[in-house]
Amino acid sequence: MVPHPPIIMKEIGKGEENKIRDTVKAYEKAADMVVECRPDTIIISSPHSIMYSDYFHISPGNGAVGDMGRFGAPEVRFEVEYDREFTERISRNAMKSDFPAGVLGERNAELDHGIMVPLYFINKVYSSYKLVRVGLSGLSFAEHYRFGQLIERTLKELGRRAFFVGSGDLSHKLLESGPYGYVKEGPEYDDRIMEIMGKGSFDELFDFEDDFCDKAAECGHRSFCIMAGTLDGKDVYIDKLSYEGTFGVGYGICTYRVKESGDKINSERKFLEIWETKKMEELRARRETEDPYVRLARKSIEAYLKEGKRLKLYDGLPEEIINGKAGVFVSIHKEGKLRGCIGTISPVYDCIGTEIIENAISASTKDPRFNPVKSSELDMLEINVDVLSEAEAVKSKKQLDVKKYGVIVTKGLHRGLLLPDLEGVDTVDEQIEIALKKAGLSEREQDYSLMRFEVVRHR
Repeated sequence: MVPHPPIIMKEIGKGEENKIRDTVKAYEKAADMVVECRPDTIIISSPHSIMYSDYFHISPGNGAVGDMGRFGAPEVRFEVEYDREFTERISRNAMKSDFPAGVLGERNAELDHGIMVPLYFINKVYSSYKLVRVGLSGLSFAEHYRFGQLIERTLKELGRRAFFVGSGDLSHKLLESGPYGYVKEGPEYDDRIMEIMGKGSFDELFDFEDDFCDKAAECGHRSFCIMAGTLDGKDVYIDKLSYEGTFGVGYGICTYRVKESGDKINSERKFLEIWETKKMEELRARRETEDPYVRLARKSIEAYLKEGKRLKLYDGLPEEIINGKAGVFVSIHKEGKLRGCIGTISPVYDCIGTEIIENAISASTKDPRFNPVKSSELDMLEINVDVLSEAEAVKSKKQLDVKKYGVIVTKGLHRGLLLPDLEGVDTVDEQIEIALKKAGLSEREQDYSLMRFEVVRHR
């Protein structure tokens, strides 16, 4: 686990690197560990490599080059040979297991600084390796851990001796004097992640909320999750080498060495399995308390995905569901990440019940931002149903309340809606800005109309 500040290179830092001397020394110690390992393959995950919302990119081809010219040091240049056999094998394995990873969609073949900074230290002491370069995704932390498991499984199949580098800085918001300013979540994130990584309790990586990580402006969390996945079920020696936040950005270094225990699996370190079991128990308990609105949405999704049928309204539903009319939004989450959300601003169907059924099916199969939900995912889904009040026009932002009211922005044929009380949306300005983007309008747009509405949220 390493950071990637370009300033750590003496050619760029020009003396400033001496202010993070502990990080430099820790990096050198981690590089010495590479020499001891003598890997055939070095795998580096970088937040600055190619990134997609729902896909892990693995760089294709025979190799790549890069330099630090954008940081004022074009003479610091790297040329690497890729482990093409590994890349081809893991792509096949991903396809066989229907996992969203592969070599598609390369936009920039040059090495990024998230790759080059670790190589700066490694190449000084070791060069007999081939590289694998992987990017992150917008998928859940658990999916990144699964990607790490896939990497480890592929290495084992090929008999590769490997060294994995999870490249990523911690919070970028530690100091008012830093380049990104200060928020309280910055040092909170760094304290928490260094404790977790320092003791190797990788199951706790899944419990970070996206909103908290976004506010802390971290960039390495998903890298660390992939790295943790490669160590699933393994006993490890842990060395917490250093932490510094001198420049307002957190730099943490920890190393992990697998204990020589053959293929013996430590069930207490099967962290994803343990977390999934706990999560399933929570979801089962929650389903037992779901109200009729959420239960109707869930049954609609299950009937459509398992049997290809549209559920019919059944006996015992509340009067409002049968005879009431309103706009309805159905949102689906999986492992803390949005999995689909479709709704109607005003009633389209003859009753709220049909509105729920149709929007539940659409949210699970027709949201253009996501692949359709699979039957195998059903047990992991969290479902919310929002029943909307009739929207009313407002003249000023002062009439809005981000917790109480949803907002609709309209200009001509452009319309965007955002529900109230959403995680990560803390101000009316943020709410309007997101609604404008959803409407396809610039956040600087002025000539638009505003409407507000309330919701009754069923979880």
